[in-house]
Amino acid sequence: MSAPYSPGLFLFGGDYSPEQWSRETWVEDIALMTRAKVNTATIGVFSWAMLEPREGEYQAEWLDEVIGMLHSAGIGFFLATPTASPPPWFTLAHPEALPIRPDGSRVLHGSRDTYAISAPAYRSGARGIAGYLAERYGKHPGLRGWHVHNEYGTIDYGPHAARAFREWLAKKYSTIENLNTAWYTAFWSQRYGAWDEILPPMQTQYLHNPAHLVDFKRFSSDEMLAAYTEQKEVIRAAGSTAPITTNFMLPTWNHLEQWSWSDAQDVVSIDHYLDTTGRDGETHVAYGSDLTRSWASGPWVLMEQNATGIRVGDRLFTKEPDRMIRNSLGYIARGSQSSLFFQWRASAAGSEVWHGALVPHAGADTKVFETVVELGEILEKIAEVAAPPADGVVIDAQIGIVWDAEGWWSLETPHLPTDEVNYSDEVRAAHRAFWRSGHVVDFIRPGGDASRYRLLVVPALYAMTQATARWLESFVESGGHLVVSFATGLTDEDQRIVLGGYPGMLRSLLGAHAEQIFPLADDETIALGNGWQGSLWTELVHVESAETIAEYGSGALSGHPAITRRDVGAGTVTYVSTKLVQSSLDAFLAEAARDADVSPLLAGAAELQVEAVRRRGARADYLFVFNHGDRNVRLSGTGVDLISGAESTIRLLPRSVAVIRESAPDWSIDQD
Repeated sequence: MSAPYSPGLFLFGGDYSPEQWSRETWVEDIALMTRAKVNTATIGVFSWAMLEPREGEYQAEWLDEVIGMLHSAGIGFFLATPTASPPPWFTLAHPEALPIRPDGSRVLHGSRDTYAISAPAYRSGARGIAGYLAERYGKHPGLRGWHVHNEYGTIDYGPHAARAFREWLAKKYSTIENLNTAWYTAFWSQRYGAWDEILPPMQTQYLHNPAHLVDFKRFSSDEMLAAYTEQKEVIRAAGSTAPITTNFMLPTWNHLEQWSWSDAQDVVSIDHYLDTTGRDGETHVAYGSDLTRSWASGPWVLMEQNATGIRVGDRLFTKEPDRMIRNSLGYIARGSQSSLFFQWRASAAGSEVWHGALVPHAGADTKVFETVVELGEILEKIAEVAAPPADGVVIDAQIGIVWDAEGWWSLETPHLPTDEVNYSDEVRAAHRAFWRSGHVVDFIRPGGDASRYRLLVVPALYAMTQATARWLESFVESGGHLVVSFATGLTDEDQRIVLGGYPGMLRSLLGAHAEQIFPLADDETIALGNGWQGSLWTELVHVESAETIAEYGSGALSGHPAITRRDVGAGTVTYVSTKLVQSSLDAFLAEAARDADVSPLLAGAAELQVEAVRRRGARADYLFVFNHGDRNVRLSGTGVDLISGAESTIRLLPRSVAVIRESAPDWSIDQD
């Protein structure tokens, strides 16, 4: 990435699948898009079978017609390469290109994502369809950007993956002896004598080697990135200069190392779906937004969200209209340049027939579509916000949370002291605590530029490099406040325990060490002396040069340190040896922010269930204020609400939003 992504307006619309509909419906779609002020459609995501009905034979006249209709109506488009869903003829012609599961079974055609990422036939076919589309549409004036593939994340364990994995390992380790050392293969007689002996971590008799598992995760991310890069190179070779992205997906699994992937994109995009109907859904919007903005180092694109539904387990709950608007503006407040959805029109049949859409099954004469029109009008009113500042960041956060996909993967290795520690849960818990206290945060990669942060939090980074340990020490010595959670720094990058006391990678920095880990039962908590509660994980800690901030107040560890703190250089490092329950973590991190001299953006807002975010822009700074509560609130300050037109005194009803062009950052809030 180079310059901040700035399309000149907020992109509004979403995935459009005209191949599912008649030409009469196309005409109606264009009219409805115009009515709703839709300006962007994502097309072609799952159209490989329509575009290439037989191998090497392309038919795109229908797409020519659709693009012509969109362009005539002033609607731009993201053009997808449809490589996430190979057509039936492909899998019949190339059965070796079907993915293999860890148990050795072959995944057959009948859904999407039926491809082996390392298979030569698949890679060739993907380059072929991408090149055809790039030659035909790459210089079209309505092309807003390239949407390469869709939600990379299909993992293959078959022979093509085995070959590519061995090549990746040979490049990384150079010699088989280096690999044996890194993987600690002396355990269980696993020493390898040749590269050909190594397989992907398929189903085996008992526990896998953790180093083997994590290296395969690293390889799979790199292999998918190589496939993406091939398509990107084909598009550029055709002369297209439009921005290129691929849409990330972040549910409860993660197969990509997002920092390196983000570096390879012109703009970072994500599909984001709420996973709860409660108030934590708004926290989830902030979490997904802050992550993506951080990966992008600036403005980003929301490629998909659900307009009407929230999928939780086996239920599809209804998303209320006001929540759809608040969520859409919540992404924009935190740096998104778009409000795009899956999908434009609800499908009449198929695997996701009940997925929400901007035009529901009942049609345009509905509350859903009325809300879509309302959102289009709001986005037009706040269009000036889209222009990024000439210099500096879009969101000026003073708190950073370390994010590392390898930390996620390391905690997924089996037979830890407790397998219930979940990286995503720990990161989200820290982010949630700051959201609840009114703080906006960034995420940062290990080794990244942390100079603008007063407070840095490291949640459950189980495996760590020496370079990361030195980076954290430098941050503290330079005056930063560092918080290190339990399950951090126990191993090096090869999943090897650092001996001498936990966490070995950070023992000297913390000035304390644990001699033993005491996991708790799922329903068990432990009281701390200051009234906070711990859960899941506790440690027998000994202080060396640190001081004890809180002790365990009950159980076998009663009287022993639970939280320690040490002054290092101009800064401090705090170690939390237990998993604090959410309410205690909320209080602890709010206190940590105060100690680091970081104040909430809008004093008193969090107590009123009001969220405040300041987005910097080219013309001004803009204060987004979301009333998620049930009480009327009153804002006082210098500026104008771009939505209502109110100045100086702005009244917000429950579940409403203000977007204030600030004349000065002097806003206060009270219950009205």
